[in-house]
Amino acid sequence: NKRQYRNLLVIKELFRQQLYMYENRTHKVADRIVSISQPHIRPIVRGKAKSNVEFGAKVSLSLIDGFSFVDRISWDSYNESGDLIGQIEKYHKRFGFYPESVHADHIYRNRENRRYCRKYGIRLSGPPLGRPKKVTAENAEQLKREKQQHRQDEIDRIAIEGKFGQGKRRFSLARIMAKLAGTSEVVIMVSFMVMNLEKILSGCLIFLLYAWQTLQVNLQECRIYAC
Repeated sequence: NKRQYRNLLVIKELFRQQLYMYENRTHKVADRIVSISQPHIRPIVRGKAKSNVEFGAKVSLSLIDGFSFVDRISWDSYNESGDLIGQIEKYHKRFGFYPESVHADHIYRNRENRRYCRKYGIRLSGPPLGRPKKVTAENAEQLKREKQQHRQDEIDRIAIEGKFGQGKRRFSLARIMAKLAGTSEVVIMVSFMVMNLEKILSGCLIFLLYAWQTLQVNLQECRIYAC
């Protein structure tokens, strides 16, 4: 049947890859297949203590005022630093202006991205490339302010790391049960959409709570005045 024929093609390609690595005495091959039922999944080397290699989609995410924007989903292992310029351009398209600052991981702070940010007056978080400046009496105060700014940028960047953790713990990003690439991408998008809806709901609840407290205070003032 159709499913068996598809699996047969996948197994044939898997055998070709394994034979290539055996004959060439290597452990790397392009578009390496690790699952017959999900041939689109690629191994992604992360270098983490818990798991050196992860399997799944790589997601480029922008976090703006607590709201998540999924800019790219890919099943291939790639250098995500190349996504930064595209993400900033999407920000400009959404809001009509460029951001004042971008808080990104150190992998994004390459020369090309720094050059692009300087062109549009965007402050890219993190210290500049090269050796640290020598502290003198003239620049000591300036270097102190820059160090404090870099620390604050890292604190602000915690939010994007926490957003992935929130998605894995509460919104099933760590347990995607869909088999096909397309349906898995839909599950990922829906998870972030629900997180944004929860953000809106929490804002509405805070507003209603504030309005209720204000109403209670006004009613109390009316009672006191009536007495």
